[in-house]
Amino acid sequence: MADRVHPRASPPSEAGHDDNFSRSSETTLKPVSPDSGKPLPQPGTYVIHIPKDQVYRVPPPENASRYKHLARRSKRRRPCCLCLCWSFALFAIFLVLSAVAAGIFYLVFKPESPNYSVKAIIIRGLNLTAITTSSSSVQTVSPEFDITIRSDNPNDKIGIYYQKDSSVEIFYSDIRLCNGILPVFYQPSNNVTVFHTVLKGSGIELSGTVKNSLVEAQKRGEVPLDLKIRAPVKIKVGSVKTWKITVKVDCVITVDKLTADAKIVSNDCDYGVDLW
Repeated sequence: MADRVHPRASPPSEAGHDDNFSRSSETTLKPVSPDSGKPLPQPGTYVIHIPKDQVYRVPPPENASRYKHLARRSKRRRPCCLCLCWSFALFAIFLVLSAVAAGIFYLVFKPESPNYSVKAIIIRGLNLTAITTSSSSVQTVSPEFDITIRSDNPNDKIGIYYQKDSSVEIFYSDIRLCNGILPVFYQPSNNVTVFHTVLKGSGIELSGTVKNSLVEAQKRGEVPLDLKIRAPVKIKVGSVKTWKITVKVDCVITVDKLTADAKIVSNDCDYGVDLW
């Protein structure tokens, strides 16, 4: 904008000079002689007319580079915002469809978790008499457990494929005594399968404290053991198989003694699944 002007002479008439004011932002006013007889105008502020296209469309030279920079940033932000909005929308749609599919699956097939229990156990290699008479404070043993497991699949339309790479372990007081695997088999719907597996341990070291604890537990007729099963399975629904999931079975077994004729006093098994 041009500087404000405080002329000493009267301003030119609006009718004759509007075009001149539109073409120029500066006007030179000639002073009027005091002898002309015309009254002098009072001091005031005069508006200089500037074309609109220069005011609104052309930034000042010092702001031109900043204007270009901001214009480029606004263009770059639009695609990012659109992509983010579409991503959130697709994710929300996926969650809704997944919830609907899960609800339909549950209403149609009504899935139930399988039930597991230990029916029999034969223990070898843990001769407590030999252990307690040993003069060494640490005793090395190689136990062997032959266990019978009952698996009950109560579902009407769901079968279970037990895959390879399973693991079965038995612990006493956080010490792993032996380990092994499950057989690979298919369990159809509404089926009870009883299977055997042999678990072996080699070079298991028992400290004096653990040996004494085993002896005392056997005297009471209650030796607690922990059984852990991890079995990769595939679920069959109709003609469709799922991806591989992991069945987790944790059992607390109590036996009366650690011999081949051991009897199970109690067993309590919990069941879980890792979907991924």
